Amino acid sequence: MKIIMSQYFRTAFSNELTKKKDGKYIFNFPNISPKFFKIILRFIYCGKIDLEKLQGQDVLKLLTRADELKIQRLVICIQEYLIKHQHEFLQQNPTEILETIYLHETFTDLWNYCLEEICTKPDLLFKSDKFINLKAPLLELLLKRDDLSLDEIIIWNSLIKWCFSQHPTIQQDVNKWNKEEIVIMERTIHRFIPLIRFYHIPSADFVTKVYPFKEILPKDLINNILVFHMAPDEKLNVDVQSPRKPKCVYDSVIISDKHFAIFSSWIENKNESYYNVNNIPYKFNLLYRASRDGNTIATFHAKCDNKGATIVIVKITNSEQIVGGYNPLYWDSSNGWKPTSDSFIFSFANKDNLQSAKLGYSNYGDPYSVFGGNVNYGPLFGGGHDLGFSNNRWYRSCSSSYPDVGIPLNNFQTDDYEVFQVVKK
Repeated sequence: MKIIMSQYFRTAFSNELTKKKDGKYIFNFPNISPKFFKIILRFIYCGKIDLEKLQGQDVLKLLTRADELKIQRLVICIQEYLIKHQHEFLQQNPTEILETIYLHETFTDLWNYCLEEICTKPDLLFKSDKFINLKAPLLELLLKRDDLSLDEIIIWNSLIKWCFSQHPTIQQDVNKWNKEEIVIMERTIHRFIPLIRFYHIPSADFVTKVYPFKEILPKDLINNILVFHMAPDEKLNVDVQSPRKPKCVYDSVIISDKHFAIFSSWIENKNESYYNVNNIPYKFNLLYRASRDGNTIATFHAKCDNKGATIVIVKITNSEQIVGGYNPLYWDSSNGWKPTSDSFIFSFANKDNLQSAKLGYSNYGDPYSVFGGNVNYGPLFGGGHDLGFSNNRWYRSCSSSYPDVGIPLNNFQTDDYEVFQVVKK
């Protein structure tokens, strides 16, 4: 009997939860509409299911009914369909969908998919007007994620917005809170405090956007963060959480999407209002990775010549430092120099600390901004060999065509380097 494939029905028969009339078993399913039950029965008896005529909301309801009946094969099929064919629906109301999935332990595929989507594209949820309706356990799960692709100050601002929404009668002006309001807000935010990586919030943002809420934050936390920013050489007896490490959309093993947002801003010579990971106006296509393609000059030119603008990223061995440069023109093995005022070189003393970046544009009118390359040279920036690759090593001779941005002098060991083609979207 095919209906026995469901754990629900096996239990119903064994526990005599059914009624028998005229030799037939009678089940009562008040939560399942005839339309859904017809689909479920067809799957049970024929192993077939057609979901294309259903709206996304109905497919999700059908999934919950299949789980109620414990038909695991159907649960797996419907999850797969939603992920492959209903991704727009899943993005439209992430709050409601997350809460539905959260209540069903068997929806693991859909749960993992939705969490990864939100962590990669957090605006789907955090900029939604329904964000404030998110249940506390779900918000807590999201804030625990290492791969949540949001600046920490935006996470903090979103948390404060959520806390206010839980108590709409509490006034927005922190300085006017009475003791009762302070206690209420402190209790509301308490469970989330360990999940905010305060030490990775820039000092200016901490002073203007976090410090005003000092009454609802632990005093030792406030004091330690003040010391961290005002006396950076002072050793703190605290465990500083590592920064979040969101999944990189741009296929880099060296940097994160946040670096690409910064590169985009530098390419357009922005001094303020930098791009963020959600509004990057360029595509960065991986052309070459030394560890993957072979660390040779010939391979670099075979992969990167005549591909237009590129950015080179180099990871230095035994440190967190990365260096590199942007060529707005092209590599071509022409054995000639190319003048441009739009190229730049850069360094991050610590790739996980975006504030450690140093940037230097080519000197205006300098004819030696970028070397096209030849059999002896890979990427080469500047007439003084401000940054270059030759004889299977990276090096810097002197600062000539670019300012000194902290690239090590002479030869230095590297773990890997990548070259990305830069294309305007």
